[in-house]
Amino acid sequence: MTPMEAAEVVAKLIDLPGGQALLDAASGDESVWLVGGAVRDLMLGRTPEELDVVIDGPLDRVLARLGGEAERHDRFGTATVRLADGRIDLASARSEQYALPGALPDVSPASIDDDLQRRDFTINAIAIRLVDAELKAHDDALADLAAGRIRVLHSGSFVNDPTRLWRAARYSTRLGFELDEESAALAALASPGAVSGERLGHELRLSLREDSPTAVLSAVEALNPGALIEGFDPNPARLAEASALLGSAGRQDLLTLAACCQGVELQLLTRWLDHLQFTASERDLVTASSRWVTASPLRSAQSASQIAEAAAGAPLEAVALCGGENARQWLTELRHVTLEIDGDDLIAAGVPPGPAIGIGLKRALARTLDRDISGRDEQLQAALEGAEGPS
Repeated sequence: MTPMEAAEVVAKLIDLPGGQALLDAASGDESVWLVGGAVRDLMLGRTPEELDVVIDGPLDRVLARLGGEAERHDRFGTATVRLADGRIDLASARSEQYALPGALPDVSPASIDDDLQRRDFTINAIAIRLVDAELKAHDDALADLAAGRIRVLHSGSFVNDPTRLWRAARYSTRLGFELDEESAALAALASPGAVSGERLGHELRLSLREDSPTAVLSAVEALNPGALIEGFDPNPARLAEASALLGSAGRQDLLTLAACCQGVELQLLTRWLDHLQFTASERDLVTASSRWVTASPLRSAQSASQIAEAAAGAPLEAVALCGGENARQWLTELRHVTLEIDGDDLIAAGVPPGPAIGIGLKRALARTLDRDISGRDEQLQAALEGAEGPS
């Protein structure tokens, strides 16, 4: 990369959220470097998901210039700054040592050159100083970026930090890159079980939010068979249909996870999700949706009221995963049908408070769904008949 090309990368920051504020904070300061994925994506003509910055020294001076709301993590010498128009992740240049495989690293202050050597892959071991567009990069970084190659910096990379399996899978899927042969062999040696459940859960969540999550999960399994869980199918049937049916009405990430986990034994799945620190509501949604498909009478329902009876109370993700015309009707039409009457209307008509109220309203809703009746008067009459109240 020529100095002019590096300067063009820096110039692109003006159009990115937080970019102008970062350039202003770096003005006249030789310690501020744009690094990692931000440089990689800008060099590829892509829009970075975030701006990563390394300070060759303490963070305080740059943080003060940036303003905004800063959240510091002093153990690692990092900070996240939230500005009105974006977010910037900062870190003091550092080196890392791993006491145990899978453990969080011990960090020490270091130079920008040392900082690049701790990176996960060569394509992320690139830095551009903002004040003058000076470029620093690992020896193989620019060639690997041009070739679409993902390469670790050393043989212990995946052993030290097995979460790099998930990052490699995301980069390969998102960017269309491939791991070089040696890196792929090293990935198979990683032990995901050495990593805390919280960190593994974080990587899984990030993977599920990718544009092609099943491709990412397939890549993880290909790199390190058994990295996920026994019975996990990263290419589940009907997921494309289910995703289209659900749309923005529910959680696409949890729909994908439920679809992939249909073959996982229930107790094992529950323990796994707890270990990965999914919330109780997320865990219950995934487990229920992964099992509901085979247990539900939705597919055999013959009328709108039968569809509603089968689907009511089930997670929308479960209904979408069931698929078919009945699921489409429920998700797009039937679940939105409401009555023009309520329990107070039945009580006013002489029905005593109690279970009969619910029975009557359910009867009126079923007949409304089946288009046997319409309007308030007919609904009230049907509800009174269902509640066995006075006519």
